[in-house]
Amino acid sequence: MGPHPAVAAIRLAVRRVLHDLLTEHTPEAAPHERPPSPLVLVACSGGADSMALASALAFEAPRLGIRAGGVTIDHGLQPGSDLRAAEVVLRLRGLGLDPVESAAVTVGRQGGPEAAARDARYAALDAAAERHGAATILLGHTRDDQAETVLLGLARGSGTRSLSGMAAVSGAGGRYRRPFLQLDRQTARKACLVQSLPVWDDPHNADPAYTRSRLRHEGLPAL
Repeated sequence: MGPHPAVAAIRLAVRRVLHDLLTEHTPEAAPHERPPSPLVLVACSGGADSMALASALAFEAPRLGIRAGGVTIDHGLQPGSDLRAAEVVLRLRGLGLDPVESAAVTVGRQGGPEAAARDARYAALDAAAERHGAATILLGHTRDDQAETVLLGLARGSGTRSLSGMAAVSGAGGRYRRPFLQLDRQTARKACLVQSLPVWDDPHNADPAYTRSRLRHEGLPAL
């Protein structure tokens, strides 16, 4: 009996991205030499989307000769955020990922709280990729996140440029990849449930003070 459909879906999405990565990053090697195994990191908050992504990476990477690790970012915006980050590190190591680390960041104020947190997060992820020599970092954005991003862009007046949303591959040298853009949030959550993966629900995702949260809980359901 095969895996649950939700688990099969997340694994297939990750497998496709890893195949693409191997095609791009495997150098020509002499017959007696083995090419070095690329390292792929998953950015994991401990939420359902990124925990599902981490589980799929942990399953697929060894089958393709790819090393897999993880990074969680402690934004320091909530009491006990350092303990939450430490717990995520333990969960990622429990999946068999290595290296795994937590990176603490200082979130500024420029551009508003969401933009400032995003800037700090990507700076820390860039630093982690450089430090470990990672070929790419996987991000757990889903089709739901894509819809929110497009609508937020339109609301800010960025016009038709917003319709492209988030790219499946972005960053310098294609550093960031988003395997789940064709999957919905519910699939990721179901995959965690059937694999008995504990997940953390960020209270900021339900806080109406944040624009994306209001869109998620009020705007999209209304549409």
